[in-house]
Amino acid sequence: MTMDRIDPQPAADERTTLNEFLDFLRAALLGKTEGLDAAGLNRRLLPSTLTLGGLLKHLALVEDYWIQEKFLGLPELEPWASAPWAEDRDWDFHSAAGDDPDALRSLYQSACERSRHALAGADLSALSVGTDRDGAHWNLRWILTHLIEETARHCGHADLLREAVDGTVGE
Repeated sequence: MTMDRIDPQPAADERTTLNEFLDFLRAALLGKTEGLDAAGLNRRLLPSTLTLGGLLKHLALVEDYWIQEKFLGLPELEPWASAPWAEDRDWDFHSAAGDDPDALRSLYQSACERSRHALAGADLSALSVGTDRDGAHWNLRWILTHLIEETARHCGHADLLREAVDGTVGE
């Protein structure tokens, strides 16, 4: 079951605005995969190797990487911790072809829920435990904005992929 896509409020505070836009985009991605079987989730638009299933798995990784690992400083979760990244740096995208469609949707929804739970009440100015290559910390405001940017970019890909699968267009 996908999450309801609710339009962000037009005049909310900063924290609510960031959270609502991210949840809106999360729901949009899930909506683009709704009702599709493995064949639909694995459909590609050549020459790209992107698939809807790959996008679900990649964005689950993105949620866990930025919130659990970088912001909170927690160890890498499964399935990411045991993934063969040295053999395939795009493992998240490629391995999705062998995953059950409901498991992919659940993986993404669980990662989103972990993020929501971890950030409940966190200050937007709070700094990450993890750092970039130069030792700089990200504040939560930056991380949420980045998650919005990345999710929105991949929702655009999802629009094209879903249309190629069965002609479904729109929001």
